[in-house]
This record gives sequence, structure tokens and C-alpha cells, in this order.
Amino acid sequence: MYLLAMATPDSYLALFRRIPVMAALLDRDGCFIEVSDNWVSRTGFTAGALRGRQPEDVATADSARRIREEHRPCFRRTGRLDDVPVEFQTADGTILELLVTSTAEYDEAGLFLHSLSVFTELSDRARLERRYRDLYQATPAMLHTIDPEGRLTDVSDHWLEKLGYTRNEVLGRSILEFMTDASSAPLVGRLREIINAGDIRNVPRQMVSRSGDVREVLLSSHTERDARQAVVRTLVASKDVTERNRAEARLKEAYGEIARLKEELERERDYLREEVRVSMNFGRIVGGSPALLAMLARIEAVADTPASVLILGETGTGKELVAHAIHTRSSRADAPLVKVNCASIPDELFESEFFGHVRGAFTGAHRDRVGRFQLADGGTLFLDEVGEIPLSLQGKLLRVLQEKEFERVGDETTRMVDVRVVAASNKDLEKAVEAGEFREDLYYRLSVFPVQVPPLRRRGDDVVQLAVHFLQQVCREFGRSCPTITQAQADALRRYPWPGNVRELKNVIERAVILSTGDNLRLDLSLPEAQVGVSVAPAAAPPAGATGETHPFLTEIQMRDQQRNNLLAALEAAGWRVAGKGGAADLLGIRPSTLADRIKSFQIRR
Repeated sequence: MYLLAMATPDSYLALFRRIPVMAALLDRDGCFIEVSDNWVSRTGFTAGALRGRQPEDVATADSARRIREEHRPCFRRTGRLDDVPVEFQTADGTILELLVTSTAEYDEAGLFLHSLSVFTELSDRARLERRYRDLYQATPAMLHTIDPEGRLTDVSDHWLEKLGYTRNEVLGRSILEFMTDASSAPLVGRLREIINAGDIRNVPRQMVSRSGDVREVLLSSHTERDARQAVVRTLVASKDVTERNRAEARLKEAYGEIARLKEELERERDYLREEVRVSMNFGRIVGGSPALLAMLARIEAVADTPASVLILGETGTGKELVAHAIHTRSSRADAPLVKVNCASIPDELFESEFFGHVRGAFTGAHRDRVGRFQLADGGTLFLDEVGEIPLSLQGKLLRVLQEKEFERVGDETTRMVDVRVVAASNKDLEKAVEAGEFREDLYYRLSVFPVQVPPLRRRGDDVVQLAVHFLQQVCREFGRSCPTITQAQADALRRYPWPGNVRELKNVIERAVILSTGDNLRLDLSLPEAQVGVSVAPAAAPPAGATGETHPFLTEIQMRDQQRNNLLAALEAAGWRVAGKGGAADLLGIRPSTLADRIKSFQIRR
């Protein structure tokens, strides 16, 4: 053809027209210059009719699009096309299926002259192969075909779409160029050997898209061989499992988070149960006075019903203990009893505390949090000091009590909850309702069955029974022998009005044990305004600046100084050895761990 180009233009064109194939000359812009006689006879278009027009003007719509978007850009980049499929429509409307091979021709100076395109009609076999190729490329799966060296010879449109390439960018390149280093490294230098080994099934690999995204795929292949069993080509199907793997990873992470939250929830539940038990003296109600027995009768009456209970009483009377007794006697005893101190919750955290929140719901919400209502699901929720809930927030509490449903802060999912509510207050809620400080509808929702806890001063000899109970408990905790309460001390306990009720009594007994030496319970030093009739132990020297007058009591500072000096004396006597026979703990009659805590508390150093 170069020899033709060397001839005069007229002779060149005359020879060109006589070429016994369908051929065309196109200019720099891709417009027809000349066509062969065979072209004219097959298409019905003369050269005069085609000059100035482009091939896509006589191509089918799909073929015209491919010429514009794929073939012409590739030709301009490489100067060559080989066996590219096109479809032309003849003058009478017949569709010709052709393969075009194009090459650019240049003059001696290297300047572009024209392009020569030769068109070959497809035979029936070639047409079937072309149909197969079209179906192959159009199938909605990631398919690619490689030669025995691992070079891409064909790819499906879906493969290109997934990885973001065009067909001309990938054909002829090694498949390893489209894999991550981790996936391609084991194949380098061994690809032909691996291809020759035969079919594979669901082999995981990582492919890299044009944008740099990594796609995780499972490769399965089928190798075609000739009569001598040599590899002809290998058809490979890739299943994109990127999203599936990500979903599985998220699911695994979610399961881990669920397990963590479940464990955390169980710990929190157990902690809350323990917190309630400890604060309530392990659920034991001590006493037998008529006032206490009347209250216990009401507890027995209401415990095994679903009714809400409002516990009323002065501070320190043991309202938490009553709530615990109601719970343990109910059908919900095996479910959690969760306590909420309503007075201690800041307004801005009210919803989060009661209903929980999701991560990111507000500043500082770094993880999901289960609310108290959800913690108490199936059990009992104890609302202590319910009268302290701000009026503006009472409606939110009322809603969950009425509807038995709530949403966590930052979450749109509505959660159902089965909770029995036991509330407690030392305020007169009826007066609070009259004053507009407490919602009337919430009051009636909570006070279905009120239980009044009697103050200690109305419980007669219960005070002595409680004192003995607390004395045994504190001595066991401190590792001391338990002294006996004398008749004079019992009388003093009965006479005292106990404005702080049971809580005050426990504190008095604990102070008396701390101040006691030997078997003599120094109740006279711990009971306010007491005339117990017990000799007073010598007081410590008054602090600097104080008068020399002595009193039958010690100040708080004097008591701590006395305790500290006593510990120092024991440590000196034991040679600063804490544990073991003859150690300071042994000399004091307490556990070594108790002594260690006190040494730390008093900041004693050798």
C-alpha cells in the first residue's frame, strides 16, 4: 500500500477503487475521501454520496456510538485498529456485519496523509463468534479472558464498569496489572504455570479499579485447550464480594459490640442489684413493733400485684428497704431491681439517664448507653426522691409510664418496656400538686397504692433490735469482737428522738464501735445529747488555743487523732509489720486489709 501512496494521486485512486475488497480512505477528521468499487456494490453508496461524511453516518446507532466513543479515540492514540466490529446499513436498509482493520498512512516527512480502512464481511461462523462475543461482553457479570501468558484478550462490559476502565485501556495488558500487590506477588513468574494447571474455583483476589479502590473478588476459571491439550485461552468469572465482606465485617463487629454491651449490661445490672442490696442491709427488715407490722402487712398485700407503689416517709426511715421487700416478694423477684435517685440527675441528662442514648446523640456520647427503664425491663424500677424531678421533665416520665414505650436519645426506634414502678418521696406530694410543683396526673399514676414508712421514734423497741443488728454488722466488718449493749444504753437509745431515723442510728453505732476499746461500747461518745450512764474515757489533750476545760465527748478532730495515734502505737509495737502473728493487725484484732485501708486513709508513713 505504501507503493500505491508513492504513485500519482490519480493513479493511486484508480488502483484503490479496483481493490477487490470493501475499502475506504478517510481524512484527518474521519470523513470519507474515496471508497472501493466493492464498497459501492455492497453498500449502494457511491464515493460522491459519501465524501465529507463519516462512517457513523451510515452505521447503526450502536455501532456509531462505539465509533465515536471507542474506535476513533483509540485510532487517534495508536494509529491502528485491528478487526474491530462495526455494522453498516446499506442504501436499501440491509445491515452488514463487518470487521474493520484501519491503519494511518504518512508521507516521507511523517505527515499524516489519510487512513486506509479495509472491511471484511463476517461469515456465518464469524457471525456466530461475533454474537457470542457480544453476549459475552454484555453479560451482567465480571468476565475476562486471558491468553496462555495471562494477557487480557477480552472483558465484559460489567468488568469494565466495576473497575472503571475502557476496553482499549485493558486489552493486551497482563491481568496482574489490575491486582493489588498482595494478590499479584504470589503469581509473578508463575502465571503461565498456574494457567496451565487448569480450572480454579472461588479463589480470593483483590482487584484495583482505575480510581484506586480495591474490590475483593472470588475468581473461578475454565481453560480451553486444543487437540494437543495446549492452552488456547482461559475464561475467568469474578464475583465481587466487596460489599458482602464489608457487611460480614460490620456484622462481626456488631456481634462483638452486642456481646460487649450484653456483658456490660449484665455487669451494670449486677452492680445495680448489689448497690441496692448493700444500701438496704441485704434486704433484711428488722423489728416487730405494731407500726412496722402494719407496714409489712401492706407490703404483703401489694407485692404480688402489678400496681404502682408510692413509699412515703421521712429521710432515713428505710424506704429503699421497703422497695426491695416489695420487689423480692413479687413475681418479678428474679428480674432486676434498678434504682434511680431522681434528685441527682441533671436536667440535661434526664432523658439519657432514664431512656439511654445512641453514640453521637450529643457531645460526649461516645458509645451507646442503656437507660434505666431498659435495664429494669421485666423487673422493678425504684424512683427514689421522685418529688425532685423538675416539672418540665415530669411529662416525659408520665408518657413512658402510660404508654410503656420510649425512644433512646438520638434514636428513632420505639422500644417497648415492661416495668413495675415503685416510687419514694420524703415530700408531701399532695401539697406539691396543690402548689403546682408536681403534675397531678403523674401523682395519681405513681400513688396507686401508698405505703407509709413509720419514723424510728414511733417504732418502740425496734430501735434496740436495730442497734444490735448494726452493732453485729459493723463489728464483723471491722474485724472486732462484738460488745454487749447495756440496759442503760438501751434506755438512752429509746429516749433519743432520732430525727435522722434508721440511717442516723447506724451512723451512731458505727462511731461508737470506732471509739470503743475492749468490750466497752462507747455509745456515750457517739450518741448526741446522751446521758447513757457510762464512764467517759479520758479525752485527748485539747487542741492548741482551746481552754483546758474537759468534756465527756471528743471532737471529730480529736477522734481522728486518737485513732491515728492508736494505729501508730500498734505499728511501732509490731515493728511496722502489718500482717502475720504479732503484726499490727493481729495486735489490734482487725484484718490486715482493714488496717491497710486505715493506714492509707490516715496517710501514715514510716
